[in-house]
Amino acid sequence: MSTQGSPQTRDDSVPTPADVVAPAGDVAGPGDGAPARPEATEAAAAPGSGPASVSASAPPPVEPAGAEEPKGRRRIGVLLVVALLAFLVDFGSKLLVVARLENHSAIKVIGDVVTFQVIRNSGAAFGMGQALTVVFTMIASAVIVVIWRIARRLYSLPWAIALGLLLGGALGNLTDRLFRSPGVFRGHVVDFISVQHFAVFNLADSAIVCGGILVVLLSFRGSNPDGTVHQQADKGEQADKGE
Repeated sequence: MSTQGSPQTRDDSVPTPADVVAPAGDVAGPGDGAPARPEATEAAAAPGSGPASVSASAPPPVEPAGAEEPKGRRRIGVLLVVALLAFLVDFGSKLLVVARLENHSAIKVIGDVVTFQVIRNSGAAFGMGQALTVVFTMIASAVIVVIWRIARRLYSLPWAIALGLLLGGALGNLTDRLFRSPGVFRGHVVDFISVQHFAVFNLADSAIVCGGILVVLLSFRGSNPDGTVHQQADKGEQADKGE
């Protein structure tokens, strides 16, 4: 007599213990009567799981390497204020000396070294080029246009002061060229500050000279009107080439 489950008497309709074992990887649901695996329960209940946790842990976007930091405020207002002050001081001084000193004897300020006397100058600053009145008028106009173009990218305070002095001085002398006798573009500039063994000039000439000196000093220091330093820029370019 053969026992149950032997090869001779095995009935395919009766399941054996090997058939009851679930295949690996299958998880019985609650309706199957089998408890859920604790690992699956913890993974499902863990906070931050799912697509939201992937987006939350993603690194922030990286800015381009060539992005520049803000340069600060533009200094057009400073340039205009300095230019206006230089122009008004020059214009007012010329009105005063023409009304009080023209056709009068010179006034001694520091002995014979510095005196005030009105001289009509048809040339450039300090009486140079008196036969080129129209040429100097055109040059002054070109200087004003160039300064205004630079002002659109002006972020440096020292450069704003320097260009303001240049602009105010150029406008002061250009006003004389346009509105004083003998005619438009040929007007003579009013000079009244006389320095012994030097020249006769006005406050507009002084503003132009001071602004020019400041521009030269800023250029030697490597400062640019936009607030950058070109020496640092050159070092950065050399470092990039070395890499």
